[in-house]
Amino acid sequence: MNRELSLKDDKQIRIDFAHALEEHRRAIDSVLEQSQQIERAVEEIVTAIEAGGKVIWLGNGGSAADAQHMAAELMVRYAKNRRPLASIALTTDSSILTAHSNDYEFETVFARQIEGLASPDDVVIAMSTSGKSANVVKAIEAAKLKGCFTIVMTGRSDSPSGALSDICFQVDTVETARAQEAHSLISHLICEGLDSVYATE
Repeated sequence: MNRELSLKDDKQIRIDFAHALEEHRRAIDSVLEQSQQIERAVEEIVTAIEAGGKVIWLGNGGSAADAQHMAAELMVRYAKNRRPLASIALTTDSSILTAHSNDYEFETVFARQIEGLASPDDVVIAMSTSGKSANVVKAIEAAKLKGCFTIVMTGRSDSPSGALSDICFQVDTVETARAQEAHSLISHLICEGLDSVYATE
């Protein structure tokens, strides 16, 4: 059945495909320039897993969704069969998120979980397109106090969380969507590296 699209007030659909693709390419190119850091991140995660540690992911909004997506990739599978790799996202328990935010403050919602769940053998990975989100900064601070290895994924600008981290992936964009696309690529490349170590196929 054909439907006629009705737009009010003479509005038109406008998508700047050329700009979006150019910004996407710039962000992705900057990921490839950080390949050695991606390999180092894989090495640190393998060290953590072998020591009985885990990977802890966190972020806000779209990055929160990416955090639980990546925790699932490690716990279930990425592309090849392998044993589960201990991993959790701090963004999925609605009772913890709402109780803490109600009783204390949202700025410490991730730091509180790290204080209770993290160990020195863990790797904490935070995704923040600005790198300035207070709850992300406090989470990295808490992770450092626990002795965790810390990884932060941000956009182009220098940031407090990036400065605190052991590895900071700065992707070359200031656009949130393009940064999240690049963060997803970095995370999937980390998963690919882990598959190369642990795959049984």
